[in-house]
Amino acid sequence: MDMNIETPEDQNEENSRRVQVRFKTKLKPPQKVPSNSIAIPSNLTRFGLSSVVNNLLQAVNPEWKSEPFDFLVNGELVRMSLEQFLLAKGISAEKVLEIEYIKAVAPQKEEEPSLHDDWVSAVDGSNPGFILTGCYDNLGRVWKAGGVCTHILEGHCGAVSSVNIIKSDGLKYVTVATASKDQTLRLWKFDAEELVNHPKKIRSFKILRGHKASVHSIAAETSGNMVCSGSWDCTISLWRTNDSDAAGNQVSIKKRKGNNQVEEPQLEGEAISTLVGHTQCVSSVVWPQQETIYSASWDHSVRTWDVEMGKDLSDIFCGKALNCIDIGGEGAALIAAGGSDPILRIWDPRKPGTSAPVFQFSSHNSWISACKWHNKSWFHLISASYDGKVMLWDLRTAWPLSVIDSHKDKVLCADWWRGDSVISGGVDSKLCVSSGVSIQ
Repeated sequence: MDMNIETPEDQNEENSRRVQVRFKTKLKPPQKVPSNSIAIPSNLTRFGLSSVVNNLLQAVNPEWKSEPFDFLVNGELVRMSLEQFLLAKGISAEKVLEIEYIKAVAPQKEEEPSLHDDWVSAVDGSNPGFILTGCYDNLGRVWKAGGVCTHILEGHCGAVSSVNIIKSDGLKYVTVATASKDQTLRLWKFDAEELVNHPKKIRSFKILRGHKASVHSIAAETSGNMVCSGSWDCTISLWRTNDSDAAGNQVSIKKRKGNNQVEEPQLEGEAISTLVGHTQCVSSVVWPQQETIYSASWDHSVRTWDVEMGKDLSDIFCGKALNCIDIGGEGAALIAAGGSDPILRIWDPRKPGTSAPVFQFSSHNSWISACKWHNKSWFHLISASYDGKVMLWDLRTAWPLSVIDSHKDKVLCADWWRGDSVISGGVDSKLCVSSGVSIQ
């Protein structure tokens, strides 16, 4: 049975031909429309298509409340009118066109920002219970939902440039790491479930020394037993995260007295190995598999390292100083990186000729400071930029799905939180949370 559908964009209907389409979806009822074909104006954009689908759903279920959808034809997202898309892709409109609809990904709500005392330079949202931030006031902070600061990590004497949630010890204690312009890394342990009336100051249990310049980035190995760090001294160092040395002894124990109270011992650790090869600042490191570390540098290269051998396995050069790197996408194998131009580049190292990106996204207007894949999706990632924007990308279209404009100045860091929120920090001293992102 064929149907004709009227839509809000039908004011130009006399100038637009109609096409026969059939909507399909992997969504479950009550989000499934009837499978029969319908005739719709070819000048509809995704907003008009969304109105059509919502009208069809309301015809079946009067209680249905409208929500935004995105649309794919032959696996590619429609980001122009249907007629323009078919023309651009060389798709015939003479046959019934199958259009898949999915939930729109764009954030639905801006939470109240969490204010810091200086630039927010680092953020980690990998734990659903809290957000970890680093700030130019030399402090790390732990935030719960609703902008409640529960813990302050105090001890660095330089800006905190990178933070990483390492692991949980059972159900109670969480271990995190911070890196700083003071040339050190610090390890901290706290009870993430502890109820506090005001922020609790805590000291690190271990200081990691050895870099000869600012430490720019830190990443934990999957087991949490080690971390790696990238520095302005052009090296990557590997460190143990345990609270003793290899022999089980506490090393360089320091006890300080204050207000007649003896504080917990504070350990010091040295790097167990150093990876040498970059010729400029190592700006970003990730450690997604136990045997492999990836790094990005101002020397224009992305490098893949064999941890056991301590060797550089492969290099990708892109001609730009790089600020950030992340691994994800299909098979957790795609490399995303951004740097000193507005282009987010993505490489697939499994393909020959990997020096050429397989995707390039160029909607930003300034340098890219951060990029992060969604850990449950092959297609979605975010980027942050000095243009003050965070952009949400889908590999199936060249245009951003959403532009998050929460900051009034440069954005320095960004991450996902709880799978449905984008978090970011910047020069405006804000931690911003954009929630309600629907990733399928």
